[in-house]
Amino acid sequence: MDIIKAFFVGGLFCLIGQLLIDKTKLTPARILVSYVVVGVILGAIGIYKPIIDFAGAGATVPLTGFGSNLAKGVKEAVSEAGFIGIFTGGLKATAGGITVAIFAGLLASLIFKAKDKF
Repeated sequence: MDIIKAFFVGGLFCLIGQLLIDKTKLTPARILVSYVVVGVILGAIGIYKPIIDFAGAGATVPLTGFGSNLAKGVKEAVSEAGFIGIFTGGLKATAGGITVAIFAGLLASLIFKAKDKF
């Protein structure tokens, strides 16, 4: 049942993104940034946690989950380190994901040949 819940919630996020691409003039980059910002906002006000509890990976894997993790990291760092936690908490909380993204990009650049766009 957990897999089905994750599939439907993650699929809903993808459906919303696809509708935004098809029906608006927003670029994919703006939509991706918007997903992160929405995740930060929902995570900061405590709405995203129940979604994560319900859907698991269906809510943590999309970019909204990344944004929620940023907000969670900042909250924790501010409670531990005070004002400086605003600047360090998000990076500490998401360092693993950022590292994997950079490594995967490097690996892809070494394996595949880039082509010019026309």
